[in-house]
Amino acid sequence: MKLYCVGCGPGDPELLTVRAVNLIKSAEVIFAPTAREGKPSIALSVVEKYVDKSTKTASLVFPMVKDKESLKDYWKRNAAEIAEAVRAGKKVVYLTVGDPALYSTWIYIHRQLRSDHPDIEIEVVPGVTSLFAIANKAGISLAEGDETVAIVPACYDMERVKKAAGACDTVIFLKDGRYFDSVIDMLGQAGFPDDASISVAQDISVPQSEILEQTTLAEQRGRKGPAEKYFAIMVAKKNARK
Repeated sequence: MKLYCVGCGPGDPELLTVRAVNLIKSAEVIFAPTAREGKPSIALSVVEKYVDKSTKTASLVFPMVKDKESLKDYWKRNAAEIAEAVRAGKKVVYLTVGDPALYSTWIYIHRQLRSDHPDIEIEVVPGVTSLFAIANKAGISLAEGDETVAIVPACYDMERVKKAAGACDTVIFLKDGRYFDSVIDMLGQAGFPDDASISVAQDISVPQSEILEQTTLAEQRGRKGPAEKYFAIMVAKKNARK
C-alpha cells in the first residue's frame, strides 16, 4: 500500500527525472490535479508520452481560490479517492507540476493522507522547478556568494512581498503574471535600483514558451502587463552583474 507523488517539472517532458519516468511508465493508476471539472490537467499533459495505454488516468479538482476553508472538502474527497485506489492494490502515482514541495496541490493532499489514511506509505519524487528553468533559459544566476533569495507568490499580500524584496538580493515571483505590473511598481520602493535586472517568462520549458522580457527595472517601469498568464515567473536581481 504505497503511493508515489511525482514532480513533473516545468513543462518539458525531457526534464523529468529517470525515477519519475520509470514510475509513470509502470503506474496502473495516475491521478493529476486540475482547476475545474472538464479542464485537462497540465501535469498529465507533460507526462502523457510516458503513460501506458492500459493505465487509468483521473483528474482531481482543486479550485483556484485562496479561501482554504472552502477547499478542505476537496482535499478530503481527493485524498479518499487516492487512498481507495492504493488500498485496491494498484500502483498509484499522483502528479504535480514543478516540485511537490513548492506551492503544489500535493502539500494539502499529503497532509490529508497523513491525517485520514496513515496506513498508506508515501514516496515523493522531486521535480525540476520553473525557478531553475528560467535561470537556464535567460542565462542568469539566481544567487552567488552571500546573496539571499526570496520566493514569493506575486498575487498575494503586496506589503509582505515588499518586506521580502527589501531584505533580499534576488526575488522570484511565481503563480500569476497578471500581477507583475504591481510588482514592478513595488520593487523600487523596496530598494531595487533602476539597473536591477528583470527576467519574465510564461509557460517556461514548453514548446511555445519564451523569455518575454530581459530588461532593467527602469525599462519595465510604467509598462503594463509584462505577462498575461497564471503560469508565469519573474526574476528580479538587485545587483545586475555583467
